[in-house]
Amino acid sequence: MTVSPTKITDELDSQEKGQELPPLGNKQGQDRNDFDTYKNTETDSCSGSQRDYEHGRAQDKVPVRLQLCRSKVKQDELILFTTQLSVMLDSGVVLSDALDAIAEQSEYGTFKMVIMDVAETVKNGDEFSRALTEYPKIFNKMFISMVKASEASGRMADMLTVLSGYLNFESETRKRIKGALTYPFIMALMAVAATGTLMFFVLPRFMRIYESKGAALPKITQVVVGFSSFLGDFQSMTIFLTGLILTSVGLYYFSGTLTGRRVIDFIKIRTPVLGTMFIDTIVTRSMRIMATMLNTGVNLVDSIVVIQGSCDNYYFRQLWTGVNDKIRDGYQLSESIMISPSSQLMAPGIIQMLKAGEKSGKLGEVCDKISVFYEKKLESSIRNVMALIEPIMITILGGVIGTIAIALLLPVFRISNVIAH
Repeated sequence: MTVSPTKITDELDSQEKGQELPPLGNKQGQDRNDFDTYKNTETDSCSGSQRDYEHGRAQDKVPVRLQLCRSKVKQDELILFTTQLSVMLDSGVVLSDALDAIAEQSEYGTFKMVIMDVAETVKNGDEFSRALTEYPKIFNKMFISMVKASEASGRMADMLTVLSGYLNFESETRKRIKGALTYPFIMALMAVAATGTLMFFVLPRFMRIYESKGAALPKITQVVVGFSSFLGDFQSMTIFLTGLILTSVGLYYFSGTLTGRRVIDFIKIRTPVLGTMFIDTIVTRSMRIMATMLNTGVNLVDSIVVIQGSCDNYYFRQLWTGVNDKIRDGYQLSESIMISPSSQLMAPGIIQMLKAGEKSGKLGEVCDKISVFYEKKLESSIRNVMALIEPIMITILGGVIGTIAIALLLPVFRISNVIAH
């Protein structure tokens, strides 16, 4: 297909006409200037042949795209984009036109440039899912896999609607957890401030009195004083912080290894109370994805592949990998789960419901009901965790401050005798 340089120039000029930019902040203005420079470079390259145009366009596009590929956007922006796109596609708007409309409505910034670039890629003939893979920091594997599956089934609008609901649910869950942690966090800050005041301002005054009289401090007070001296010693703290940083770096790289992931993920799912919340989260996500994909015409094997990519836990990924292999060998879904590694992560009730769904031919509806049930169970798990955090924080902080207070009060009980001597 031959690309007309004059046509491309006219299209770019027509996009810029009538779009007077409002005053922008430094970041937004810089983003817009970067994209304008990129577009102007494209326009200038139209003076050559088609081959030179394509080569020059790719060369000039690299710096801007590399910058965008490393960028992240707010979760609310991604949810709004997904919702708008699903509504437009459901209304019969063509994908490229829908992307152009969303880009035009978006505020100037990183995400606007990303949408414009995705729209251009789609117009050039690439698939929508292929365009999204250029921005892994914004669109995760699950998002891309579900879009790719919807392209095959031809029901992208339905898939995006469910995906928007899922993103909303995850966002609300994070907000609830952050809100519940606000009170303990403020308490921790106040405890640190109170502890620092007692150890660095009050305790040294008692020390000077005792040292001047030659009196010995109580044992618990000596321990607190030693800890205070350690915190106030520059050399000791330098060694301690250096060791802490090196340990953190070592743990970070260890978590990137297969053994590290296995250890961390094992702790996540086996920790009392918290483990239940992690398991419920993954089961809810897996069942919702399966219900969505089966109800939109995607076959079971492709659904399992998408679920594999959405699981960030080693043992759940191992489970779905085994399920995928068994299904390809001819087993039913319920049977595949029972004989796969880490099958104990799936409750027997889930397996029985899946077996009933297979017999009735309504597996998608059954998966949807399971996801609704586990969503409520997840909310209950989150409430239980939040209910435990507050008393645990109060107990720990009360123990720390109480110990310091006792260490300070014990010398006070004998201070009159010390001063008399």
